[in-house]
Amino acid sequence: MQAYKLKGKIDSAGNLVITEPVNLPPGDVEVIVLQAIEKLDNITVPASEPQTETPKRRTKINALQNWFEKTQPAPPDFNPDQAKWEYLKDKHNL
Repeated sequence: MQAYKLKGKIDSAGNLVITEPVNLPPGDVEVIVLQAIEKLDNITVPASEPQTETPKRRTKINALQNWFEKTQPAPPDFNPDQAKWEYLKDKHNL
């Protein structure tokens, strides 16, 4: 299978419209859609403004929903390899 990257958009009716010429032979194709996300640069929350509510993470697994609501997301500087090393050092008295 050969991959091609093309530009397109979704119209108001929900149809995918390819916005550039396609030089491909007729036949079946498989489409993978990656939606562009707008980045919001330089957004900061003032330190004096407390965050009142943590965002809720949803899951289709009912048994995990309560656990997700009680846990906090990992901090941005979290290093999983370092955490594993710290755990193993403690576990094996290294």
